[in-house]
Amino acid sequence: MLKSVLTALLLLSSIVAAHAELVQAHAHLTAGAACQDCHDHVVSGVHAKLGCRECHGVAGNVADPTTIDNNAVGCTGCHEQAERIFDHAMSTRVAEQEFCQRSWSQADPQFFDTNCMGCHVTSCLDCHGEGHAIDRPDTETCLQCHNGYFVGWDFSGRAPREDSVRYQRGEQNHEQHYLKMRPDVHSEVGMDCGDCHTMESLQAGQVVASRCIDCHDPDPTVIEHSVAAHLDNMECVSCHAAWSAQEYGTFYIKTTDSSNRNYFRVRQTNDQYVKSSYLKRQNSPILGLNERGRVSPIRPQFIAYYSEIENNQPVGDENRLLAAEWKAYTPHTIRRGTVMCDSCHNEPRRFMLQPEEKRIYRPDRDGLGLSSFWRPEGQLIVNGSFYPLERFQRMSRRDRNYAELYVRKWQTFLKKDETSSAPQ
Repeated sequence: MLKSVLTALLLLSSIVAAHAELVQAHAHLTAGAACQDCHDHVVSGVHAKLGCRECHGVAGNVADPTTIDNNAVGCTGCHEQAERIFDHAMSTRVAEQEFCQRSWSQADPQFFDTNCMGCHVTSCLDCHGEGHAIDRPDTETCLQCHNGYFVGWDFSGRAPREDSVRYQRGEQNHEQHYLKMRPDVHSEVGMDCGDCHTMESLQAGQVVASRCIDCHDPDPTVIEHSVAAHLDNMECVSCHAAWSAQEYGTFYIKTTDSSNRNYFRVRQTNDQYVKSSYLKRQNSPILGLNERGRVSPIRPQFIAYYSEIENNQPVGDENRLLAAEWKAYTPHTIRRGTVMCDSCHNEPRRFMLQPEEKRIYRPDRDGLGLSSFWRPEGQLIVNGSFYPLERFQRMSRRDRNYAELYVRKWQTFLKKDETSSAPQ
């Protein structure tokens, strides 16, 4: 009997001691120090002085506090409403999904999941660092996704090259060769994407926090600014975008047991699809009207073609035109200067009004379903409209006022040339 009592007392004593150790360990864990006994993570960046429980919960029961799956619960304790970013276009990609439904998904219902899921925000760490190295994103962080044909590369003076192997040379960024172009003037002075695209604006679902006129007052001594129609009817970027990356004809080709997919060595997107383009350009942007009814740069998003190849043979019709959609947008290629008057007035191709006799590229003769890439027939703008012919004809009348301003413009060039050429 005595032996049983002693055994029970020893067992009870062990339980009490173990409980005391657990209480002490939990207190240690609550203080955020005991985590290092098992985990070798080192927190750096702006959160370096925070304890583990600040993000992972008091009991350490939040394994990944930054993801969309738990609404970034570890971040929103301090960063209120940060979870709203998961309702933003960067996460939902609603526009991209809707475009795919209207185009390539008509041929392949799984197209979006197969080709378009690699670049959307699912965690705060997608932009703010890796692991425990939390930090503010800079422009290069944004370019992890905003490269190639996506707006962003152009800010740093990078334009997509043609897809042919012969053009895959020169410098690379994110494993893509690019053409060196003039960067945006804001990039040259050291500004980052976040200076205009703030976290507050992104959380609110806005495209941008600051517009041109929030920082700049149009100088009335500039000849173009003295024309009321320019200031009243045009977005600033219509004149001040030095160039625009444009892709005409985007081909996705689904291949099955086909060795000829190797002809498309540059853009093998996955084991099913290869990608190619008919034509890429980097000149002055094409102009149309945006949702505000103002003159704005526009470009294709996308002129979408689809083919399927099995055992090196086409399945059904080749190069099926599924959509030809444009968008009004803002090139990030701002420069202080502007184009000459002739670049808009009486330049029909710039307004999608190319005369048939002026055509060089003939997609109709290549069986691509369009008479010209620079005519509105068979195409549409999803967030605006093409420039009306009647309005272009009125704009192209070179009246006396136009002639006077045109002469004044050239006189400014002559004065600058005289100054630069004066003997020292």
